[in-house]
This record gives sequence, C-alpha cells and structure tokens, in this order.
Amino acid sequence: MTNSKPVTLAAIAGAHGVAGEVRLKLFGEGVAGLSRHKTFNDGALTLLKIRDDGKGGAVARLAEATSRADAEKLRGTVLTVSRDTLPPLGPGEFYHADLLGLTVVTDTGDTVGAVLAIENFGATDIIEITRAPVPEKGPKTFMVPMIPAAVLEWNDNRLVIAAAFAEE
Repeated sequence: MTNSKPVTLAAIAGAHGVAGEVRLKLFGEGVAGLSRHKTFNDGALTLLKIRDDGKGGAVARLAEATSRADAEKLRGTVLTVSRDTLPPLGPGEFYHADLLGLTVVTDTGDTVGAVLAIENFGATDIIEITRAPVPEKGPKTFMVPMIPAAVLEWNDNRLVIAAAFAEE
C-alpha cells in the first residue's frame, strides 16, 4: 500500500495535574513508539517528556502546554506523524488509519459496508463495519476479527472479508 495520510499515534484525553501535562490514549506501539518522535501534527506540538501511566496510556509534557488550562484546550487533539518517519510495515501489518473508511466487500463480490473502527479487546484486532445500506432492523454495524480466515486481503481501495462473516 502506498499512502501519504499521516498516522495517528495517540489522542489527548485530558489534563493531568496542574502543570500542563496531558493524559494520552495510545494507538500502536505504546510509550516506546511515541517517544521516538519529538514533534507531532507537522511541528505544531513538541514532546518534552513522556511516561507510562500504568493503565495502558501515558502522561506527556508538551512544550505548548504550560498550565492545566492549556492542557484542557488540547483535549481531543490527535497526535500524528508523517508516514515516512515510521518503520516500514511487515507482511500483514497495517496502520489503523489505512483501513478506516475503506469499502468492505465479500469474497463473493457483495459490497457490505465500510470500515468504521478498529478495536482490540486483548486477543486480536477487530474490524467494526458499518452496514451499507443501513438495515431498517437489526444491527447497523458488525465486527470481524482481523484473522486470515475472516479478512482475506486489503489494499488502498477495499477490504475483502469471507462472506460467512458478513451474515446477519
């Protein structure tokens, strides 16, 4: 896949303490992966310090936030980096940003929806798909595990799933 979209590594969940630190929700390789980068969002945010919060997230100090009020204003901001600053992907690896919004088709050729989100509850990544067209009754989304039996392939334009995983 060749893609030039920036990759989101974390999101600011809110302020931490009174000195301007922020709580981060991490996507990807955690604190180690994030600490390799010094700037985010095309240089708009500068990382000074980061530490693991012991709960799967992190606490960071950004040069642009020197008070709790500054940190609160950043709530909801995502931290992105240019794709070329990241290591190359191995076979079967992907960035969540590359799959979001992709059209989802079955191996029998039916278009079933679009990728809404990628979640991970501990075992493997789970692809959440919005049904298209949206049904009058029943679930408007469904989930498919990111395993070879379910997700057969993907590229810049579409994600192909086994038809059995699209059944209601």
